[in-house]
Amino acid sequence: MNDEQLLRYSRHLLLDELGVEGQARLMAARVLVIGAGGLGSPVLLYLGTAGVGRITVADDDLVDLTNLQRQIAHAMDRLGQPKAESAARAVAALNPEVEVVVRRARLAGAALAAEVAAADVVVDCSDNFATRQAVNAACVAQGVPLVSGAAIGFDGQLAVFDPRRPDAPCYACVFPPEPPPEEVRCATMGVFAPLVGIVGAAQAAEALKLAAGIGEPLAGRLAMLDARRMAWTEIRMARDPDCPVCAARGR
Repeated sequence: MNDEQLLRYSRHLLLDELGVEGQARLMAARVLVIGAGGLGSPVLLYLGTAGVGRITVADDDLVDLTNLQRQIAHAMDRLGQPKAESAARAVAALNPEVEVVVRRARLAGAALAAEVAAADVVVDCSDNFATRQAVNAACVAQGVPLVSGAAIGFDGQLAVFDPRRPDAPCYACVFPPEPPPEEVRCATMGVFAPLVGIVGAAQAAEALKLAAGIGEPLAGRLAMLDARRMAWTEIRMARDPDCPVCAARGR
């Protein structure tokens, strides 16, 4: 670590749980972020400022004026630009030494499997059930921990699904793929702007803990936030022995 890095990350280095070794692990880590919208924005910014070595961001959408109410990685001068590229610019403005790999696509199939296999941690910031199921299946197949978040209206949720732990459930254990639920989107239901910041920042915290090997990840627990009362509720999640995703792969 050079002098500039020692200064940049000095507040991390002062933490006994993190220190020089933990920061070095962050700087060597590879994190895949699915989605560069409301949740992805704070995730990407905090991963970047924390010095994660390589961040891959995948998103096939363009920046729209309606996004700017909550998607803080984007700006007026980037309207119409790909969100993945806009978010990469925002990260580079804060920490140019972080490598940001842009994927202007909705990853699926072999492309998704390859990106998950190349990551140490995956952060799912998508906004639809099909993508969440696909990302979860890829993480189970590759044995890569998944940080999952969701937010709509005033309600948010957060969980970590770690296939390396034999007792931990996967996303499909808790939210079975069939039958798929009716999709609820911000465009029709609305979303409280700070909510995605709160949930996204918590996702970033879980991803950094996993990458640095510190703390106790939120594996096996689902944290739900009611922002109207600013109240968190936590429930335990168990593995489903008949899960069509993780049980079928012999976990």
